[in-house]
Amino acid sequence: MKINSTRDFGGFVKQRRKSLGYTQQYLSDFTGLSVTFISDLENGKKTIEIEKALLLANLLGLDVELKERSGS
Repeated sequence: MKINSTRDFGGFVKQRRKSLGYTQQYLSDFTGLSVTFISDLENGKKTIEIEKALLLANLLGLDVELKERSGS
């Protein structure tokens, strides 16, 4: 999936969390990240901390990859 915004990233994280049957509270308890942070991330807050966002994505089994666009 191509991610073009924080809303795209957060939405994909939310979709994955729900597909695994996890609540925000469960992830908060497991990771030590606050429910507020997880909610902000899933809702596309633009000032989210990238290190925490990547940690959460990885814990949900998501790979985040950057690559050059072809033809650029």
